[in-house]
Amino acid sequence: MVHLTADRMGTVKKEHSMQDRLLGVLYGTKAGRRLLKPLVAPCASRIGARLLDTRASLCLAMLLIRCHHIPMEDFAKVKYRSFNDFFTRRLADGARRVMQEPESFVSPCDGRLSVYKVDQECSFLVKHTRYTIESLLKSRKLAERFAGGYAWVFRLCVDDYHRYIYTDDAAVSKIRRIPGVLHTVNPAANDVCEVYKENTREYCLLKTAHFQTILQMEVGAMFVGRIENAAGERMVERGEEKGYFAFGGSTVILLTQKGAVLPDGDLLRHSKSGIETKVRLGEQVGIQRKNRACQK
Repeated sequence: MVHLTADRMGTVKKEHSMQDRLLGVLYGTKAGRRLLKPLVAPCASRIGARLLDTRASLCLAMLLIRCHHIPMEDFAKVKYRSFNDFFTRRLADGARRVMQEPESFVSPCDGRLSVYKVDQECSFLVKHTRYTIESLLKSRKLAERFAGGYAWVFRLCVDDYHRYIYTDDAAVSKIRRIPGVLHTVNPAANDVCEVYKENTREYCLLKTAHFQTILQMEVGAMFVGRIENAAGERMVERGEEKGYFAFGGSTVILLTQKGAVLPDGDLLRHSKSGIETKVRLGEQVGIQRKNRACQK
């Protein structure tokens, strides 16, 4: 299975790794799907987490660095004790800049971003799979608040930085957890099952200073049973760390309300063509609606 990704300069590349081929077999064949049931169970994630917390697992970290050419100069220089210790590593000072211009809507994480318009029926289309906000949140009343807005899907791969931030100064609500299974968030799974409404996930509401109310959701994935979020119901600042994922691919989803934010043009063009755009934590991905209107 080939994925198309673009950088912010517009250069489009094909991605087709061994992991993609394996997941294509698991999700694309009857025999593979029979093997999936034990793999997506939360207990598989717990077993994997124990193994990846051992000192012996450090060899996997070295392999990951070499295979994915991870720029270690971007990260704090510390001695790692296990693979998971490496996987939840922190950035070095100055490795990312969180834009502070009030009108800039910034990425909460490193990842591959797709942006989808939420229609008046509170649904959006990811390739050939339609998602309803109600099924994602398990709440029709809450879903209705985001009709006409945008769904921002940030897919994190195994080589990405797996900590994420708040996108603006905000009052944070309680965190709600929705239990589920743990499918991969690789596109190989999307045409077979509705991963974002089946996987374990957590969300909270952010009453922001500049972008109305944002819903921020973290979605677990295969072998990612641990979503570690800071406590809710407090005031936070733009760029403040919200939490992190343990091992594996995972996803951060933002829902923005109608008229609050306009995505940058390259993101809309790429998403319409089925191309994910690589973004980095803290960079602009959209702009406050009234500011965009003034520029026209």
